[in-house]
Amino acid sequence: MGHRVLSLPVLDKIFVPDERKAEIRRRLKRARGQVDGIERMLEANRPCREILQQIAATQEALRAASKLMVHNYLESCVTQGIKAGRGKETYDEFLDVIYRMVR
Repeated sequence: MGHRVLSLPVLDKIFVPDERKAEIRRRLKRARGQVDGIERMLEANRPCREILQQIAATQEALRAASKLMVHNYLESCVTQGIKAGRGKETYDEFLDVIYRMVR
């Protein structure tokens, strides 16, 4: 779509609060375990349907982590950019993020 990748100046060095980091890490750990399980299933020659089901579960775990990050991004980075008077740049960056997520 020809969007330019923007990077807004850092206003606050704490991008993700510790509580949210912990939740995201839990979801990533779950996804990592599921990927390891998929590898074991392949080695064990499990049926395709079971492997596909595990892949779908892994994708959902990553989507859940992504949703938490989008929430955090809106709550902190986007809000700070708007409050700092950089609404247009913030809006453009947000759209770029969303476009990348929905490809």
